[in-house]
Amino acid sequence: MDDQTLRPAVGGPDAGYLLEFLQDGVFVTVYPSDGTEMLFELSDVRQTLQDNGVIDYDVIELSKIIREAAGVRRKLADEFVEVKPEEEEEISAQENAPETEADTENEELAGIIIDISRDQMIATVRYDTSKGTKLPQVEDIKAALEEKGVVYGINEETIKNGVTSLTPFVAAEGKQVQHGENARIERKFDLSQKNRPKIDEFNRADYKDMGLFVLVKKGDLLAVRIPQTEGTPGKNIFGLDVPARTGRPIPMPQGKNTEVRNENELYAMIDGQIVDSTRKIDIDPHLDIRSSVGTGTGNIDFTGSVSIKGNVEAGFVVKATGDIEIGGMINGAEVYGRNVMIKGGINGQNRGIVKAVEDVQAQFAENANIEAGRDVSIVDAILHSNVRAGNRVYVEERRGIITGGSVAAGEEIRCKMVGNAAAVVTRMAVGVDPTVQQRYIEICRECKEDRGRLKQITQMLNTLSKIDVSRLPQQRIDQINTLTRSQFPLAGKIKRAEKEIQSLEEAMGRMKDGKIRVADTVYPGVRITINSVIMNVQSSIRRCLLTVKDERIDIGTY
Repeated sequence: MDDQTLRPAVGGPDAGYLLEFLQDGVFVTVYPSDGTEMLFELSDVRQTLQDNGVIDYDVIELSKIIREAAGVRRKLADEFVEVKPEEEEEISAQENAPETEADTENEELAGIIIDISRDQMIATVRYDTSKGTKLPQVEDIKAALEEKGVVYGINEETIKNGVTSLTPFVAAEGKQVQHGENARIERKFDLSQKNRPKIDEFNRADYKDMGLFVLVKKGDLLAVRIPQTEGTPGKNIFGLDVPARTGRPIPMPQGKNTEVRNENELYAMIDGQIVDSTRKIDIDPHLDIRSSVGTGTGNIDFTGSVSIKGNVEAGFVVKATGDIEIGGMINGAEVYGRNVMIKGGINGQNRGIVKAVEDVQAQFAENANIEAGRDVSIVDAILHSNVRAGNRVYVEERRGIITGGSVAAGEEIRCKMVGNAAAVVTRMAVGVDPTVQQRYIEICRECKEDRGRLKQITQMLNTLSKIDVSRLPQQRIDQINTLTRSQFPLAGKIKRAEKEIQSLEEAMGRMKDGKIRVADTVYPGVRITINSVIMNVQSSIRRCLLTVKDERIDIGTY
């Protein structure tokens, strides 16, 4: 024992409780139960306290400590009385002495005390043994409860057990109120993975895929509101109703480009990224990156338009279904968008590519690969690059130079200077775009085949219509139904193909008038192709308009 301990502790975790007798008082610790069985009763602890001379303590507090079983040391009494060995023997003899009839008759009835909890939901019975220790009867307990006004939740079984010892017990318990739950929003997306590298199947982090945003498609479910509930009322031990509090409602987090359906469901109205400000969920069709695209952002693959304040660094990829605006340069990177506008230049490093469904605009292009469905507009120079435009290529401002590499356009190329004095090989081509020609051939073949299939289906249905269908086996009836269903999608496909063929024919018609305009000089070493007619420039040509006449390239004035 240490200096603080006056008597050895009694009990421990195995016993379920621990009594410590220290200089500053008697302390009790009740350990949490595993729920299988009770290791001790209140009477066991009280007997141990009596055996160790602890007389003055609060039985109700002890009962509360046992119920809580928090495993925390709690002070129970300020002092205890030292019991001498001879006194212990005398007490033991008195306790073990047989009880006589006279003792029972002369014993006073213990007083009944009813404690009501603050919330009026629990009535606890305890005994006043100051006048006597004789246990009351069940009817005595009920009478005491009735006198206190307790009329609801009385537990007969508990009362029957409670009159077998002087241990406090709960005699009545009200029905607890169940307050309504507040409405809540369940989001159907996860933003926790934003700005984190994607982990592949080998548990490796891909820092080129940083999950900068969360994309959704039009019609995607974004959030669901779970409405508030009304709750269930309770009743206290005095028989009075305890009203339930209805849960609080919450508004739908409807933001930009979202819509509420079925009162409690939020859907995206467009493709784009989710912007969640807690109170509102927006769908933004525009992604604004206030830095360069590199290791800090990873690759970008966005449904909508993208604005990049800085550069797109080598080895990274930017894809967007909308327009892409780049405030800096493209350095050996891949960029794909509807329109690509670069305020700086394109330094392709012989590996990067810039591809637009419509137009590409930049200050300059060097060692770059550029493709545009419509026009390519370069302010200063195209150097040693491969450029292809469905319609036109413009290099008319500042120096307006095209030197090295190859430049092709469906309709027209305009520039100030082609090649240079050192006769660097430079290829220029205008006229029918090979990709357009190839698509025209493919769509014509597909359309011809579909027309043939539709004709066969129509003929078969005409023949079958003359037969009594009711006499046909089920297999033949199913075949007729299949043919009938297939003819309408096939007819629609043919109609769309015919429309595309017409559009391609118009485009190729415009391309037959292909031309090259050079405001200054075409240097030797330049190879010019217009509608499959080729000319190798042997000497400088000044201010010219190059076209095809009589299967030859005609050099006209600018």
